Amino acid sequence: MDITIHASFLPHDDPDASLAFYRDTLGFEVRNDVGRGTMRWITVGPADQPGTSIVLHPPAVDPGITDDERRTITEMMAKGTYATLLLATKDLDGAFERLQASDADIVQEPTDQPYGVRDCAVRDAAGNLIRIQQLG
Repeated sequence: MDITIHASFLPHDDPDASLAFYRDTLGFEVRNDVGRGTMRWITVGPADQPGTSIVLHPPAVDPGITDDERRTITEMMAKGTYATLLLATKDLDGAFERLQASDADIVQEPTDQPYGVRDCAVRDAAGNLIRIQQLG
């Protein structure tokens, strides 16, 4: 079986701020931007990985979600506990310097973890936790 990860979804509550984080801070290319106002679906991804994308989407737009569930999602996003993304880089220190220079919400500076990886953590504009690991 040949299966790859094509796209993952992360919520946003401010498409322009999310676009600035993923495009300007992380350097991802914008592959698609549809909708208007806060109801925008923005697809981004690393330029050298055209088959892998992140779709930034309005939270809780599914018509099957109740008002209570929408409130819960909004509350979890505000606390930064709703979604997480794990990225990797060959230059963690360089990536972290770029994050600091962008005024990103730093959660953890580069750290050698007891489980064998070196990583850092930030929150994107919507509060999603973004961990970045050192490759190799």
